[in-house]
Amino acid sequence: MASLQRKGLQARILSSEEEEKLKRDQTLVSDFKQQKLEQEAQKNWDLFYKRNSTNFFKDRHWTTREFKELRSCREQNPLYDTERCKVFQCDLTKDDLLDHVPPESVDVVLLIFVLSAIHPDKMHLVLQNIYKVLKPGKSVLFRDYGLYDHAMLRFKAGSKLGENFYVRQDGTRSYFFTDAFLAQLFMDTGYEEVVNEYVFRETVNKKEGLCVPRVFLQSKFQKPPKNPSPVILGLDHKS
Repeated sequence: MASLQRKGLQARILSSEEEEKLKRDQTLVSDFKQQKLEQEAQKNWDLFYKRNSTNFFKDRHWTTREFKELRSCREQNPLYDTERCKVFQCDLTKDDLLDHVPPESVDVVLLIFVLSAIHPDKMHLVLQNIYKVLKPGKSVLFRDYGLYDHAMLRFKAGSKLGENFYVRQDGTRSYFFTDAFLAQLFMDTGYEEVVNEYVFRETVNKKEGLCVPRVFLQSKFQKPPKNPSPVILGLDHKS
């Protein structure tokens, strides 16, 4: 099994069969069920992690390759100074990060497969929360599901909650990002775009004759630096 990767600024082009499937699957989950899913979002994710523990997600060895800001970090957990680590639980859509983290004290924020699990109407609350603790001139590093990812095309009819927003059988939800939507989301909150591109990966199993097209959106957004007020010096020469 091998994985091939490339990056681009345009969304993945669908096959005619894939286009037809998405056109057929336009019926949305009822408002009643959607409200129930929102109310039970935390419970459904708690049950997910109780079932899977830490075994579901593999170690992300690609992070230091893709984000140079992390290259000084080490993969070996024992090398971390535990005295400098602070662990806390927080609902970023409701809880104030300032209760745990001093204002403008953070150099790098990782949003890796986080925002897709949050209702699109509440995503801006997460970015506003992060903005308060991020240092001026520092960045949010983002990677999440992109439009037309294989996981999006696998959803069965009756799973659609809204545009690019779906629910899994276990009640957890996933949003699939376009570069334009993400850029607008960040910039409306005051961030500046640095990098915002699709990552296309094909997992190929020649023995089984399988080719799985994965699409992610990988981005970097910066909190604008604080520029000091300009000093103006006026000189006048009189003869």
